[in-house]
Amino acid sequence: MKALILAAGRGTRLRPLTYTRAKPLLRVANKPLLAYALTSLVEAGLTEIGIVVSDTNQDEIAREVMGLADANITLICQTEQLGLAHALKCAQDFLANDDFCVYLGDNLFEEGVGRYVEAFKAGNCDATVALVRVPDARQFGVAVLNAQGRLERLIEKPEFPPSDLAIAGVYCFSKNIHPLINALKPSLRGEYEITDAIQGLISSGKVVLGVEVQGWWKDAGRPEDLLEANRLLLERIEIFQRGTVENSQVLGRVQICEGAIVRNSTIVGPAIIGAGAQLEGVYVGPHTSIGAGAVLTDVELEYSVIGEDAILESVPARMRECLVGRKTVVRGNKTAPIVYRMVVSDMSTLEL
Repeated sequence: MKALILAAGRGTRLRPLTYTRAKPLLRVANKPLLAYALTSLVEAGLTEIGIVVSDTNQDEIAREVMGLADANITLICQTEQLGLAHALKCAQDFLANDDFCVYLGDNLFEEGVGRYVEAFKAGNCDATVALVRVPDARQFGVAVLNAQGRLERLIEKPEFPPSDLAIAGVYCFSKNIHPLINALKPSLRGEYEITDAIQGLISSGKVVLGVEVQGWWKDAGRPEDLLEANRLLLERIEIFQRGTVENSQVLGRVQICEGAIVRNSTIVGPAIIGAGAQLEGVYVGPHTSIGAGAVLTDVELEYSVIGEDAILESVPARMRECLVGRKTVVRGNKTAPIVYRMVVSDMSTLEL
């Protein structure tokens, strides 16, 4: 069985962060989103993995993907982003006649993807679809199941959802999906919808199983989703101290990575201080990731993600819910009681 990660999206909802970095390489808990997808697939026993990339992000992903997981990785270019089914069509030469698992590259699953792969292998079916219960399903593909857990109907982003079961970011398919994808016509929004292909399987009498997600699931498509994904992942980190800590207090679940230096500071976990980061006179509150090589001086922050090699100095109020890109400079003088909330792209400079 092969695997396919879909990573060609433009990440428009995450701009300006995605102007300078491919969306699958944005970091949460100091690892790229793509690393979590690869690890999850390898843990499920899938090591022949294709990654669908765009013509604008393929070089960056090619540089960073090596070494992220012990797998045989093939990059597949999707020059136009015309829907999930179109991405699968672009990958047909790679997939050949093998069964395969599709993983949306901006999704995170607490329990990984093994549950859906095993359900597919054991279910004598042509597809399994991961499903999650949501309070408002209008922005998702929505599934209707029968009493045996088989899908009876799929609807893409309905105005009046017939159930609260939304399609999450994992599918497993047999080769029988390919003729249906090849026969698709664009939807009203101009895309080739994977839900239409799955509905074709159902209508032709094939068995399609819905498998509910266990644990948490996160679609990290917006800035607030990245922050929440960072929080969820930090709750699970291993505790270690491999850097230097001087005259500082470290409380709770904290990682201080190799080469990091923490002086005259307080760190309250869960938090990660990346390799080579330097902190002086800093308060780091819960659910914060500090990227490798970042330099923080006289700053207070919590529930934030700070990119690699960023510089934060003398910010005049506690930073909260902040996404700060790599090599960004944020500088102030700590004279005014102000709270800042910001999303700052890579290589920016802020004078506060």
